[in-house]
Amino acid sequence: MTERMTGAQALVRALEHVGVDTVFGIPGGAILPAYDPLYDSTKVRHVLVRHEQGAGHAAEGYAQATGKVGVCMATSGPGATNLVTPIADAYMDSVPIVAITGQVASGAIGTDAFQEADISGITMPITKHNFLVTDPADIPRTIAEAFHIASTGRPGPVLVDISKDALQAETVFSWPPVMQLPGYRPVTRPHSKQIREAAKLIAESRRPILYVGGGVHKARASAELLQLAELTNIPVITTLMARGTFPDGHPQHMGMPGMHGSVSAVGALQQSDLIIGLGVRFDDRVTGQLSSFAPYAKVVHADIDPAEISKNRHADVPIVGDCKEVITDLIAAIQASGQKGDYAAWWTVLNGYKQTYPLGYEEFEDGSLAPQYVMQRLSAIAGPDTYYVAGVGQHQMWASQFIDYENPGTFINSGGLGTMGFAVPAAMGAKMGCPDATVWAIDGDGCFQMTNQELATCALEGVPIKIAIINNGNLGMVRQWQTLFYDQRYSNTDLQTTRRIPDFVKLAEAYGCVGLRCERPEDVDAVIKKAMEINDVPVVVDFVVHQDAMVWPMVAAGTSNDDIKIARDMAPNWENEDE
Repeated sequence: MTERMTGAQALVRALEHVGVDTVFGIPGGAILPAYDPLYDSTKVRHVLVRHEQGAGHAAEGYAQATGKVGVCMATSGPGATNLVTPIADAYMDSVPIVAITGQVASGAIGTDAFQEADISGITMPITKHNFLVTDPADIPRTIAEAFHIASTGRPGPVLVDISKDALQAETVFSWPPVMQLPGYRPVTRPHSKQIREAAKLIAESRRPILYVGGGVHKARASAELLQLAELTNIPVITTLMARGTFPDGHPQHMGMPGMHGSVSAVGALQQSDLIIGLGVRFDDRVTGQLSSFAPYAKVVHADIDPAEISKNRHADVPIVGDCKEVITDLIAAIQASGQKGDYAAWWTVLNGYKQTYPLGYEEFEDGSLAPQYVMQRLSAIAGPDTYYVAGVGQHQMWASQFIDYENPGTFINSGGLGTMGFAVPAAMGAKMGCPDATVWAIDGDGCFQMTNQELATCALEGVPIKIAIINNGNLGMVRQWQTLFYDQRYSNTDLQTTRRIPDFVKLAEAYGCVGLRCERPEDVDAVIKKAMEINDVPVVVDFVVHQDAMVWPMVAAGTSNDDIKIARDMAPNWENEDE
């Protein structure tokens, strides 16, 4: 079926055909032709955000919560460059989004025309692929290709930059287009020989660990992971991006590894003789000093992206494939072999770590609020079916440590890039993708002030998210480093919010939201319950917490995981190691 229409109409029609129901964006000169037919679309809802960065993070939140491709739109020049941060964020965390930007007319490209920026050049290192379209006939095919690339293989962001004259010119629209991606063939099926090698190593090991990353959730493989873990009785650790992919309440769960991971998870990695890495990057925040990371361990590394395998740590058994298929084949190979490892001594060591070094926190003599207590009560009252969306910093770590995640995908945060300002717009996107779910954004007073203008979008669009501001009056994680490593010289980390500049309750009310404040532990439950009862407008809760609350445990940057501290100048005793 073919039809004559403008490039802009072809763009909107293509978006409808690939199943887009929500686009986050802001119009401007170069993209304006696309906004005209968008006005008439009955299938695509456009959400007018207040800043393009908000559009990008909202698209990420939508994608993370739904598993579908998130879409954001901006004009040329500064509109497009404001999308750079969320595009980089999506690239680091393998989030499938398509960013559509207007570009100056094709004849003006390269002339430093008004609001011109080479956005395809700028984003080349931070996109899975990007396109510059100057021919209206190419628009439908490019959109189809962009969505295919973003959502298959290792997911990621794709940019489609379209010149203004291509949007305005007439073309013939036909669907479905024939995609032209000759070099793009992601491998999803793992090699059977590598699977057999992995099963053999598992049977031979005495101290194995399942090191589970975001790739397992992206592959929708949490059920298969549970089956593998229970079949083998191997302990499981889940990274920041995999929280909830394996239930926290399961007796085989050892916690989160890394810089602020649990002693049981960090110890399990360091003492293991076999690491089965599934959908992980062996990221520096997990490994600490690479040369001293897991010195006794052989490595099975499964990932859909061959570039990740052996990038940081050599893999004894490399497996390229989709984690769902890898785990399914591993289960079959282990069952076929009939061999089972004996991990009784290993479990004794790890359960000893768990019992001796549980997560804890300091309570303050002046009766002020401990942020960790807020997380525990939020977890208990909001429950495991809630989506928790965190910004970056101390509050993100406390949210990972002290909220119980029993369901995959219920913790959404900025992991690889560590983007302040992520939480509010991402929570908005998650809520729009899953309107029946409860969505709590957990933000710091620093992060919140970077993107809180999207409260206006939430209020006007009817998106009743709930926001817990963990307000310690400072850039908390930076202050923690200044406390520990810079002799308490607090250079430019005091946000002065103790003077209530801004007053977050008044700010919330000015944006058409409900504002609440909580300063005492005895009021926490009542305030959270009140926020939970309000479901017609966004709610902002200002939790005023002690400025000296710290995130523990901690492995200082660049040091060995063996040097993990459970509190200041306090380290675990590893004497019960079996080396």
